[in-house]
Amino acid sequence: MLPGPASRSNGGCIDLSTSGLLAHGAGSSVVVSDPRSMQLLCVLPMPSSPASSLASFVTAVRWAPAGSAPSLDAGLGEDDHRPLRLAAGDRHGRIAVWDARARAVLHLLSLDESRSVAPGTSGGVQDLCWIHHASGWLLASIHGPSLLCIWETSTNPRVLWMFDASPEYLSCIRRDPFDDRHLCALGLRGFLLSAVPRYDSDISLKEHRIVCGAGDVAELQRLEKEMAAPAPAPALAAFPLFSARLCFSPQWRHILYATYPRELVVFDLNYSTALSVASLPRGFGKFSDVMADPDLDLLYCTHADGKLSIWKRKEGEQVHLLQAVEELMPSIGTVVPPPAVLATTVWQSESIFRNIDKLSQDLAQTQSSHSVIFDTNSDKNVYQGAMSYITSISEDGKIWSWHLTFDDKSADSKKINLGTSNHGDAGISKPRSKGLDFTVKINLMGQLHLLSSTVTTLAVPSPSLLATVARGGNNPAPAVPLVGLGTQSGTIEVVDVLANAVSVSFAVHSSTVRGLRWLGNSRIVSFSYNQVSDKTGGYNNKLVITCLRSGLNRPFRVLQKPERAPIRALRASSSGRYLLILFRDAPVEVWAMTKNPMMLRSLALPFTVLEWTLPAAPRPSQNAASKQSSTSKERSGEVTATESSDETAESFAFALVNGALGVFEVHGRRIRDFRPKWPSSSFASSDGLVTAMAYRLPHVVMGDRSGNIRWWDVTTGLSSSFSTHREGIRRIKFSPVVHGDRSRGRIAVLFYDNTFSIFDLDSADPLANAILHPQSPGTLVLELDWLSTRTRKDEPLVLCIAGADSSFRLIEVNMDTKINSGSKPLITKERFRPMPLCLPILFPTSHALALRMILQLGVKPSWFECNNTDKVGSNSFKAAPATFGDLRTCMIETALPPIGDSVVPELLLKVLEPYRKEGCILDDGRAKLYSAIVNKGTYARFAFAAAIFGDAQESLFWLQLPKALHHFLDKSTSKSTEKGLESSVHTGSEQTSTLNRIASRERSTAENVAKDTENYGQLCTMAFKQDQLWFNANERIPWHDKLDGEDALQKRIHELVSLGNLEAAVSLLLSTPPEGSNFYPNALRAVVLSSAVSQSLHELAVKVVAANMVRTDKSLSGTHLLCAVGKYQEACSQLQDAGCWTDAATLAATHLHGSDYARVLQRWAGYVLRGEHNMWRALILYVAAGALPEALETLRKNQRPDTAALFLLACHEIYSQITAESEPADETSGSAPERTQKLRFPSKNVNEEDLIAVSEVFGQYQQKLVHLCMDMEPTVN
Repeated sequence: MLPGPASRSNGGCIDLSTSGLLAHGAGSSVVVSDPRSMQLLCVLPMPSSPASSLASFVTAVRWAPAGSAPSLDAGLGEDDHRPLRLAAGDRHGRIAVWDARARAVLHLLSLDESRSVAPGTSGGVQDLCWIHHASGWLLASIHGPSLLCIWETSTNPRVLWMFDASPEYLSCIRRDPFDDRHLCALGLRGFLLSAVPRYDSDISLKEHRIVCGAGDVAELQRLEKEMAAPAPAPALAAFPLFSARLCFSPQWRHILYATYPRELVVFDLNYSTALSVASLPRGFGKFSDVMADPDLDLLYCTHADGKLSIWKRKEGEQVHLLQAVEELMPSIGTVVPPPAVLATTVWQSESIFRNIDKLSQDLAQTQSSHSVIFDTNSDKNVYQGAMSYITSISEDGKIWSWHLTFDDKSADSKKINLGTSNHGDAGISKPRSKGLDFTVKINLMGQLHLLSSTVTTLAVPSPSLLATVARGGNNPAPAVPLVGLGTQSGTIEVVDVLANAVSVSFAVHSSTVRGLRWLGNSRIVSFSYNQVSDKTGGYNNKLVITCLRSGLNRPFRVLQKPERAPIRALRASSSGRYLLILFRDAPVEVWAMTKNPMMLRSLALPFTVLEWTLPAAPRPSQNAASKQSSTSKERSGEVTATESSDETAESFAFALVNGALGVFEVHGRRIRDFRPKWPSSSFASSDGLVTAMAYRLPHVVMGDRSGNIRWWDVTTGLSSSFSTHREGIRRIKFSPVVHGDRSRGRIAVLFYDNTFSIFDLDSADPLANAILHPQSPGTLVLELDWLSTRTRKDEPLVLCIAGADSSFRLIEVNMDTKINSGSKPLITKERFRPMPLCLPILFPTSHALALRMILQLGVKPSWFECNNTDKVGSNSFKAAPATFGDLRTCMIETALPPIGDSVVPELLLKVLEPYRKEGCILDDGRAKLYSAIVNKGTYARFAFAAAIFGDAQESLFWLQLPKALHHFLDKSTSKSTEKGLESSVHTGSEQTSTLNRIASRERSTAENVAKDTENYGQLCTMAFKQDQLWFNANERIPWHDKLDGEDALQKRIHELVSLGNLEAAVSLLLSTPPEGSNFYPNALRAVVLSSAVSQSLHELAVKVVAANMVRTDKSLSGTHLLCAVGKYQEACSQLQDAGCWTDAATLAATHLHGSDYARVLQRWAGYVLRGEHNMWRALILYVAAGALPEALETLRKNQRPDTAALFLLACHEIYSQITAESEPADETSGSAPERTQKLRFPSKNVNEEDLIAVSEVFGQYQQKLVHLCMDMEPTVN
């Protein structure tokens, strides 16, 4: 199936999965493609609803986040274990949850059915979002103008919760990257709803308000008065040109960005206020969407005029400045006016690989200089050499992939290494502001061309033996697997059926293509017309011959003046030598289609329908005698009906207005009566005008406007008829026949109600044995024809369909088995692709797990180099030669202790050999990155394997693991020194040094760049170091300086005390006006805090006051008093009890060390694991706190035997490196590393028996995986 183009009715729905698959809505289908190789993967048509036979527009798509890895014990069919779940909502309000790999609908959710109301009452789906809960992933959706729903989608699909926000119009819904349970929904008037589902099926809600600009408010009021959509319409249908979009910051917790048509707003959820508002720059189209870069502190905003604006955060503030502007629709090579850009998305998946690449480069630098592993260059500009990828969808059916690179403009251009090759001439954007420090280059990486406009007509080549190849000679033209499609925009799209792709597109006409026909197999003739608007009237008819080989369009029959009648249809003979041009109320013209087409004569008869004869079924004797290729001889044999007719003559049958029938024969320039044998007089129709006809010697089949089908043998005169009891018949098509076919009378019939049926005229009762298709494809059928490339009788019949949703579909028809007769969408492996699909996530689950394990254990990069000669002449994996050789040499050699079964990797490589020979495991870019990191350590390989399969959180965990172990081991070794320091240093002087460290703004600004380069992007979601936590909190302080109000004041004091900046907190407290309700508590805190700055006074009294204040005051003022007297551990415990986990960590990072800090981290890890259900983030916190047994136990409880074993290996390797660095260098260090036999685990609380048990369970897992792999056939698509 090929989809039509996306339109504004699809609401700009687009989503890119963490594994790198793109999904977008086009008409009533979801299109899944690979933006790296620019190839179409599959099209998922929405099922038709019971209320309507037609599928509706897809208005929202969202990939489910990668769930837990499939367990070999649990069923692989469980929903949360499916790697490619995709939710799609439509205008009818239904949501389909797909398994994109199996191309099957798992659940069809309908809010109308759940509420038991009439169809259409709830309204269409506006947006979708997956959120996490204790029971798994839930699906949140916006229905109609204001209804927010949360669905259970696994075992028992149902609505769990509903919230009606009327009279608001909800526009957009997004998930918080810092907390998978938290979602926010944005309304067109500035309403912002924050929701977190609880354990008890309830949900915690908080409402905020964004103040919109006066211009946006006035425009929305005007649009509401002019609104033409029916009542429950969602925002995208009611206000298609007014959009409000939302995205969370991946860098800063509680910060989100919202765009309205004329404003970009930065909003702080914690303070419930806007931190900054940027208005639309002059000369720009209105904002249509906002996206945050996953690694850099940048925003990408798309505009209604197709521009992309790039905004950078100003240092020390949450204010964004316009940095660069790019065009997402190039002015060269596009039509005027240019097609609109409907949707854009940033590649989140590439961010992980960038981090892995950066890690490998850092390791290469540090290993060469023999310094500490995680040293970074603090003066390096974070934007230098950075890159980003963006994909956009335009309304002419094209998918564009863009590559953005960022350069430090002060650096010498010769020294810049972007790490990627340019794919085209780069457009360079100059900075818009003098204070900005980088330039942006944008390159077009690739473009995927799908159908560019609504399909109006369809033609399939079926050349006869008389059709010769275009290069001359007497060789017959073979049938080719091409289909020609005419579109509303005047283009002709030629579809390669075997590759399921648009092979070539010709811009032929300036108006709608009304009809087209093939001349042989390499030329297409098409026509269009337009009505003349002046006084004389008439029509300008345009006829064009398009040559597929040269690409030239040659008009013929060019007239200077308009004609009285427009062209009604074209009919080309199967040899391509003759063309009939039918006019409305005018004579038919017969043309000879030579090099220069010439008209033979005009037939002034009142024809209603005309059809040329098709190639007849070949006879065995003819096939044996013919020396042509079997393809052309079986497909194109032509037998003549009577001895009198010449071999080179061709005939056409016709019907007149009065019901009379006839057959004419064209030979050279002569047209004569065929003199057929007429049927009996009762055969003539008196009640119905003949509206459709099909002719294959010797049979003529006719359909009339009353729904009757009649057929007649022109050689014997035998005839028959039956009624379909349907509306009038518009088209009849004979199926192609090959030698040995049981039936030669199969026909496809298209009715005027745009449905179709398939009949077998050779059966005793055609109506009883018919395949009826009232709703089969879920769309109305505009045009149909049979694909003529069938060569053997055991091959299925394939029907080509042009749908009213502008899609092109192939449907496989099976009429031989009576029980299972019917049709199904044709799903086959494409026999040709321009390049292999390197998407391991599409492998069967067991084979995907096998590849994951091979990448984790380490395979030599040479293994990925596939031998292209293996693929020559083989269309399937089974044809590949089975010479494997010794595969043990393919695995890398390591000094790590053996774990699991040592034979398993060789068996898994043998299973994966067919995929390797097809070259569909890793593409060149990924293989190059893997070769760079394969010897850099276990954690780098583990992170790469997780990223390949879309598990972003697991990948971040492996990247952070070495730093976390370093942090834990550094703290544990220096614990005794810290205790000595704590006893000797006075408390006051410690606090003074803390204040000195914090108060200097200059130092914090200098540290800013260093921290930014060391740990930026998605890795900041897993921050645990004291420096990182303190830096993240300190960066926020200036954002809230200008906020007023008592609530904001309390939160600012809270932030300052957590950071240890008591002087600033005291000055804020003393600024409270005496008439304020909080004057006395603030005064009390100011007195106590000020005394703490100079000396420690009245410790016991303050503790009592603190206890009383905690009991009565909701603003946690008591914790501030505990901080004043140095009781930071108790203050952290109180903050954690109150649910302020980040604040507690910030306070601990500022003041606590050693085991005290570890206790805070460990308790935080428990909350993240059980409260937020984020296992990977919890594991990093456990490791940083030194709670390694708890980390191991967490992996066991989550049934991850493979990850537990890999965790032991990574800890062993990192621990060995750290201890080796601390010990003096050995003399024999130059020799090759020997394989150690015993695991070294950096925790004394784990017994050796537990480590052995982990290894044994991993071995059992490997063996079970091998058995599953051996039972499964390799498949890519």
